[in-house]
Amino acid sequence: MYAVIKTGGKQYKVAEGDILKVEKLDAEAGDVVAFDEVLMLGGDGDAMVGSPTVDGASVTGEVLDIRKDKKVLVFKKRRRQNYRRKKGHRQWIAVISVAEILKPGAKSKLSAKAKTAKTEAPAAEAKAEKPASKAAPKKEAPKKEAPKAAAATNDDLTQLTGVGPAFAKKLNEAGVTGFAQIAAWDAAEIDRLDGEISGLKTKAEKGDWVAEAKKLAGS
Repeated sequence: MYAVIKTGGKQYKVAEGDILKVEKLDAEAGDVVAFDEVLMLGGDGDAMVGSPTVDGASVTGEVLDIRKDKKVLVFKKRRRQNYRRKKGHRQWIAVISVAEILKPGAKSKLSAKAKTAKTEAPAAEAKAEKPASKAAPKKEAPKKEAPKAAAATNDDLTQLTGVGPAFAKKLNEAGVTGFAQIAAWDAAEIDRLDGEISGLKTKAEKGDWVAEAKKLAGS
């Protein structure tokens, strides 16, 4: 007998005794969990197809481990722009041993927890962490916006080496309108803007825009 369940936005075909890797659940190793979103039951007589789920059916299993999966590498490159970015990510997963596939009306021999609590808890934790993560950028935002306010007169950025009218327009669209802003740039800010405007880092370093902007801002 097998079942098709849905968890973490994905569908899995499982049978008793299978070892399953799913998105991280709000559980610990040794806990028993129940998956109530059963889309289909088959392999034992006529198949039962839900609309969208089979009412009363569930799949129970034991959490073997909560850990990170293998690393996935993401590489971005822009040809002839000296742009390369490499990042790695390891997704949290839960390793589940499928113990029972229960038809509608059948009772589990295991004391399983509610599936809904497993899926909603990580989202709640993420929401709880969002205010803390937003608090830091709020402190930095005035620092980035202050130069914009000071450069409300819209300086002529074409005075910088290698900057023509078209490139100056791209800078303005990215929020760069004055020499005072450019004079305050650091390596991190140049990298950030290079991700928005292709070729900016190369031009800025070749023309030494920061030094030029300091002179133009003081004149």
